Amino acid sequence: QVQLAESGGGLVQAGGSLRLSCAASGRSISSYAMGWIRQAPGKEREFVAAINYAGNTYYAGFVKGRFTISRDNAKNRVYLQLNSLKPEDTAVYYCAADSGPYYTRRAYKLDDFRSWGQGTQVTVSS
Repeated sequence: QVQLAESGGGLVQAGGSLRLSCAASGRSISSYAMGWIRQAPGKEREFVAAINYAGNTYYAGFVKGRFTISRDNAKNRVYLQLNSLKPEDTAVYYCAADSGPYYTRRAYKLDDFRSWGQGTQVTVSS
């Protein structure tokens, strides 16, 4: 079982940027798709972005070029660069690993992810 730990959240003004990091331990994540999911206050969790083992990336429609997911397999880490942040991006951001290795998916659902971190809070002020 992989353990995931997010960091990099914080308070930022609208239009600002943050870089979230997800450190994995317990096993290599190089063969797993990794995702970022967020949960805003009073709302359900929603998919943000994913990157599969081959480096292909997937984004939710609301990202619209503002966020970039990447991975560094040598460091066993995944990143989410958040740019042009809006108050509606305020949420807890979770890192998660796909349920199995070398899966290729056309799209990602929350149920596709089995291992989750504890989350990191992102707050965007207007």
